[in-house]
Amino acid sequence: MEEFKTDWTHEELKAYMLLYCAFANFEISKEEKEYIKSRVGEKKYQKVRKEFEEDNDYQQIQKIYSTIERLNYSKEEIDEAFQSIKKLFLADGEMDILEKNLYRGLKHLLKNE
Repeated sequence: MEEFKTDWTHEELKAYMLLYCAFANFEISKEEKEYIKSRVGEKKYQKVRKEFEEDNDYQQIQKIYSTIERLNYSKEEIDEAFQSIKKLFLADGEMDILEKNLYRGLKHLLKNE
């Protein structure tokens, strides 16, 4: 089985997760893009965006999961990540059905709910 290890920092993981979530409905709105940049900065956004675009969906979720494990995220850090994800989804004014489904799926995977 292929390993999906990264050397990302907490900020790079945040940027990648937010990109993953913003792409839930197969497009990233201007508002979502600006929200991500406001959270991680232009430089990290551009670096992570390049890697994100080269990965398929399976690789993306495996990288997120393995990096959270490697960085040993606490319950509080995961909760904070989900607050950021929710704000991202609402950045363009609404949380559509694809975003809601992704949110639920990530919660199940990352929070073991």
